[in-house]
Amino acid sequence: MTVTTQYTEPEPKRTEVDALEGPAVVEFGSPWCGYCRRAQPLIAEAFAAHPGVRHIKIADASGRRLGRSFGVKLWPTLVFLKDGKEAARVVRPVDAHEIAAALAQIDAPAGKNVVCP
Repeated sequence: MTVTTQYTEPEPKRTEVDALEGPAVVEFGSPWCGYCRRAQPLIAEAFAAHPGVRHIKIADASGRRLGRSFGVKLWPTLVFLKDGKEAARVVRPVDAHEIAAALAQIDAPAGKNVVCP
């Protein structure tokens, strides 16, 4: 799966996100957010090595329930899920390495344990 470029409308319910199977990343942000736009090439670079990870991009705003349920305060916030459970989180990434390290936590090859610094 490639990186999602469009924001999902309508946002999924928290129960739907919690029921996701396998590795997934929920990205909270806004199309007008400068931090979000600056992070897109970093996100794409990190995701290139993880084609099997589902990417869900959510347009967040005041009063949006999904972002509040995850405690999102800054954009972009990437929540890394393994079988619907949060395994890692990256807020306002500055390089692809921190995103790649979080992706490795949820998308490790079978039989391998990943240790991240």
